[in-house]
Amino acid sequence: MIINAEKLNFKDLNNIIKHSDEKTINITDCIGQRYIASGLSEKNIFIKGTPGNALGSYLNGSNITVLANVQDAVGDTMNEGKIYVHGSSGDAAGYAMRGGKIFIKGNAGYRTGIHMKSYRDKLPVIVIGGSAGSFLGEYQAGGIIIVLGINSDYDPPVGYFCAAGMYGGKIYLRCNNPPKDIPSQINAHIADKNDLKEIESYIDEFCAEFSFNKDEIFSHNFYVLTPNAQNQYKQLYIDN
Repeated sequence: MIINAEKLNFKDLNNIIKHSDEKTINITDCIGQRYIASGLSEKNIFIKGTPGNALGSYLNGSNITVLANVQDAVGDTMNEGKIYVHGSSGDAAGYAMRGGKIFIKGNAGYRTGIHMKSYRDKLPVIVIGGSAGSFLGEYQAGGIIIVLGINSDYDPPVGYFCAAGMYGGKIYLRCNNPPKDIPSQINAHIADKNDLKEIESYIDEFCAEFSFNKDEIFSHNFYVLTPNAQNQYKQLYIDN
């Protein structure tokens, strides 16, 4: 099914998608329509153009591929499924996501992964090919965020206040040095073989989708950020 979205209101576009029996939907001329595929299950959606805020919010098992940039809050509170962005994303990508995967070829804005959490057997994952803005992983409670810094002018490839309020999960940064302003409750160590093994399948998927070289990516140093045992937020929210 092909939908030309150029003249469609976001409500009309979403109604067509929601009520279609087609499993594969191609959207062309997307011009900022919001909430595309919100809560959707069992569909494959391909988008040409730039979708608006909250693409794939509450996503529940569909796969979305965007051949351009996306705006804010992609994957907001998503539960399951995959989102591939062949460009960059705005702010708050993966806000409160509790399952599924988001792959971003380019850069990500501020507060990516804010309030991200694991839920039961679900492990949310965000992979960013370029750099991420300030407050990456703010209040992160679970899941994995990976920032590869490909073609980035920054080392580490993140803005200010990385891992602020983080009390669960992991952040992997491909860099020579960890952020200088990480909170005292966060541990930073050079990734070992076991750490790299943990993210290998996600890097494989990233490389397959965006045509990057896996060996080249893994030839560079990685740091891993995790909350330590004295983390005040972890003590408040996580029952050990």
